[in-house]
Amino acid sequence: MSRRQTPRTALALALSAGLFGLAVAGPADASAKNRRQQAEWQQQQEQKKEEKREAKEQRRAQQEQAQQAQEAQRQQRQASQQAARAQRQAEWQQQQAQQQAAEQQQRAARQQAVIEQQRQQQELRAQQREATQQRQIAREQERQRLEQQAAQQRVARQGAVAQRQARQSEWLAQQDQRTQARVQRLEAQRLSAQRQQELISVQQQRAAAYAQKLAYQQQWLNRQASYLQQQRRYAQYRYEQQYLDNLRRQQQYALSSARYDYYDDPYFYSSPSYQYNYNGRYYQTNQYGVDVLQDALNLGYQEGFRAAQADRQDQWRYDYRNSYAYQDANYGYNGLYLDQSQYNYYFRQGFQRGYDDGYYNRSQYGTRRNGNLELILGLLDQILRLRALG
Repeated sequence: MSRRQTPRTALALALSAGLFGLAVAGPADASAKNRRQQAEWQQQQEQKKEEKREAKEQRRAQQEQAQQAQEAQRQQRQASQQAARAQRQAEWQQQQAQQQAAEQQQRAARQQAVIEQQRQQQELRAQQREATQQRQIAREQERQRLEQQAAQQRVARQGAVAQRQARQSEWLAQQDQRTQARVQRLEAQRLSAQRQQELISVQQQRAAAYAQKLAYQQQWLNRQASYLQQQRRYAQYRYEQQYLDNLRRQQQYALSSARYDYYDDPYFYSSPSYQYNYNGRYYQTNQYGVDVLQDALNLGYQEGFRAAQADRQDQWRYDYRNSYAYQDANYGYNGLYLDQSQYNYYFRQGFQRGYDDGYYNRSQYGTRRNGNLELILGLLDQILRLRALG
C-alpha cells in the first residue's frame, strides 16, 4: 500500500473503535470522546497537511520533470541548431570555394580571351599594314602607269595635232589658190541686174521674218532661264544668259537691216561658185554663202562645247537636245545669204559635235585655231558635201 492509504486505514480503525467504546462506555465517557474527536480532527488536519505537502512535492517533482524535459528539448534544439549552423557553414564554405574556383576559371578564361584577342588584333593590324603598303605600291604603280600613258597620249596628240595642222595648212593654201582662181573667173561672170534684184527681194523677206522670230525666241529664253534656276543649274543658266545677250545684239543688227545696201554687197552680184547638199538636195552659192555655212558649223561647235561644260559643272546628264541653244540654233545668223532653216540645220550639226567634245573633254571633232574653237576643216567639207563649180 502507498503512504497515502496507510493513514486512512488507521483512521478508519480508530473511528470504529471509538464508536464501539462509546456504545459500551456511554455518556460518562463524553469528555474522553471529545478528546478523541479532537485528536482525530488534529490527526485529520495533519493528514490533510501531509497530503497537501505530498501533492505540492508531487507538483514540484512534475514541474522539475517538465523543466528537465524542456531543458532537454532546449538543449536538443540548440544541438540541432548548432548542427544546422555547422552544416550551413560547411555548405557556405563549400559554395564559396566553388564560387572562388569558378571565378578563378572565369578570370583565367578572360585573360586567355584577352590574350587571344590581342594576338588577333596584332595579326589584323599587321595584315592591314601589309594591305595598306600593297595598296600604296599598287596606287604608285597605277599612277606611274597613268602618267606614262598620259605622256604617251600627249606625245601622240601632239603628233596628231601637228599632222592635222600641217594638213589644214596645206588644205587652206589649196583653198586660197582655188578661191583666187574662182574669183578671177567669176569677176567676168557678174550676175544680171534682174537676178540681182531677185536675190535682194528674197534676202529682204528673210531679214523681216528673222527679226520677228528673234523677238519671240528671246521671250521663250527668259522663261527657260527661270526654269534652269529652279533646277539649280547655275552654270547652264549663266551660259544661256550669255547666249541671250548675243541674241539681243543680233536683234539690234536685224532692226538695222532695213537700211542695208544690198546693191553694194558682192554676194548679190557674184555668180555661184559652189554647190552643197542639204536635205538630200544640192544648192548653189558663192564664196560668201560658203562662209556663212562654215560659220554656222563652227559657231554651233563653239556653243555646243560651252553648253556641255556648263552641264558638267552642274553635274547634269548628257542632254544636248534640251539645250536652248541647240533648239534655237540662230546664234550668228544675220539673215543674209542663207535660209534660216538651213542655217539652223548646220548650226545643230556643229553643236552636237561640240557638245560631245565638251562633255567628254576631248578634241575628236574640233581644234583651236587662232584662239577659237573650230571644226576640223576636212569635217566641214564632209558635212556640207561641198563641191566647186566649173
